[in-house]
Amino acid sequence: QVQLVESGGGLVQAGGSLRLSCAAPRTIFSINTMGWDRQAPGRQREPVALITTGGTTNYADSVQGRFTLSRDNAETTVYLQMTSLKPEDTAVYYCNAEQVVVTTGVYEYEYWGQGTQVTVSS
Repeated sequence: QVQLVESGGGLVQAGGSLRLSCAAPRTIFSINTMGWDRQAPGRQREPVALITTGGTTNYADSVQGRFTLSRDNAETTVYLQMTSLKPEDTAVYYCNAEQVVVTTGVYEYEYWGQGTQVTVSS
């Protein structure tokens, strides 16, 4: 199964910063959107940030103004810059990518990374 490759998680004090990276293998073409979800212990997975092919970004209210999602020119790698981190940002962060393939019809496929732990201490 094809997976996205994540890096950049770790332990940081409250108020600190981390940058997560996520790369899609070249075997995944026609990527439409890429983004990050997160899942804290005992909680459901929630979307954090998303970027479209056109560069439009969307953020969860809880991270708006603190997190910035960007994409490289090849549109196969995304970077989540996280600043002013809070203990409630502690979670496993999962990268995702949506592929749209148009042949006899329109087919959408979703890919995920293995997850990277972000821990923010108070």
